[in-house]
Amino acid sequence: MRPDVELRLPVDSAYVSVLRATTVSLAARLDFTVDDIEDLRMAVGEACAMVLPSATEGSDLTCAFHLSPGEVTITISVPTASPELPEEEGFAWQVLTALTTHAEFAHTEGNLIVSMTMHSTVDA
Repeated sequence: MRPDVELRLPVDSAYVSVLRATTVSLAARLDFTVDDIEDLRMAVGEACAMVLPSATEGSDLTCAFHLSPGEVTITISVPTASPELPEEEGFAWQVLTALTTHAEFAHTEGNLIVSMTMHSTVDA
């Protein structure tokens, strides 16, 4: 399925702020609450912190946004030859899963992928 929005950024922590700003804008467009938007912003930062150390130098971080009323799914991936999979008991993973409705990670075809879904609490 084609994403509604897709960004490709250099694998560099300096560009994570661009990704967080895009996340905030898209969540606001979907009428997420201020608290939901802040949770998503932090979750994207945590996901980037998990994948960037494994990224192949000089490659791109890709972020795909799938938008629907009251829901956003964000998939962040980097190419890697030696993935450092997040520890499910680790602090970063615990934060990410607490901030989102659903999160998962995978290593497939040379890519490390973190995917998260957030449902808006407006109608909750």
